[in-house]
Amino acid sequence: MVIFYNSSLQKATFFLTGFQGLEELHGWISIPFFSIYLTVILGNLTILHVIRTDATLHEPMYYFLAMLALTDLGLCLSTLPTVLGIFWFDAREIGIPACFTQLFFIHTLSLVESSVLLSMSFDRYVAICNPLRYSTILTPRRIVKMGLSSVLRSALLILPLPFLLKRFHYCRSHVLAHAYCLHLEIMKLACSSIIVNHIYGLFVVACTVGVDSLLIFLSYTLILHAVLGKASRQERLRALNTCISHICAVLLFYIPMIGLSLVHRFGEHLPRIVHLLMSYVYLLVPPLMNPIVYSIKTKQIRQRIIKKFEFVKSPRCFQ
Repeated sequence: MVIFYNSSLQKATFFLTGFQGLEELHGWISIPFFSIYLTVILGNLTILHVIRTDATLHEPMYYFLAMLALTDLGLCLSTLPTVLGIFWFDAREIGIPACFTQLFFIHTLSLVESSVLLSMSFDRYVAICNPLRYSTILTPRRIVKMGLSSVLRSALLILPLPFLLKRFHYCRSHVLAHAYCLHLEIMKLACSSIIVNHIYGLFVVACTVGVDSLLIFLSYTLILHAVLGKASRQERLRALNTCISHICAVLLFYIPMIGLSLVHRFGEHLPRIVHLLMSYVYLLVPPLMNPIVYSIKTKQIRQRIIKKFEFVKSPRCFQ
């Protein structure tokens, strides 16, 4: 691949990478990726449609689920154009403004998802530990404020990253290792010191994902303490059952994140395809699995989806 360099940042470009060495198979590789993207879009849109159209689901728990679905949908759409563009059209070149914009949305939405998961854990804590005040604590106004604060916190913390990257000269190879732009990867291509980016990146992770994960753990510690205090075994099981979907969503988000971090830090000897697959797992598995988990484990969502499909299949709807 011939790479053209330009001292002007505005005219510089990066080159994205698919599965290096398997370019002749990109057409076939695109099939599972297209299927995953389509499933993510349809699954999350279905969750949003069911919650929007069914008045019985206009409750705090489902409002937070709608926020999660919107976040997953946005995260999916942030990477879809470049990933499928490489597989279908060999569109590897991306301008720096477009790359930094994609980077901003990927990282912002990842932090928003962490915040939404924290809000959902607070919802479960109030529902189980303080059920009589559930509707007065989690009012629609407060839920909107929680959602907006999640977006604002994430966007404001990520906003400096493109400007920190913009000040660099990129005199090394402009070839990125993935089919999308990430802060950690781009800053490694800079010629000058990247210590400020390293420190700020660690600060952002610590005060968002780090704090969120600790608070989620604390909320479930309190939930478990409250559940074990219930007299009836049936009551304990019923209370824990309402948390299963959220626990699965938390694990789907944090396990790939931890796995990707470990691979980047300690897996230099691993084949490059392992790094690629872990990055795709981190970005695509949570948006793919969250609608499936909530459709299977949440009775109200499952029943409404089945009802919608039964209505579509009914002959009366074609008359």
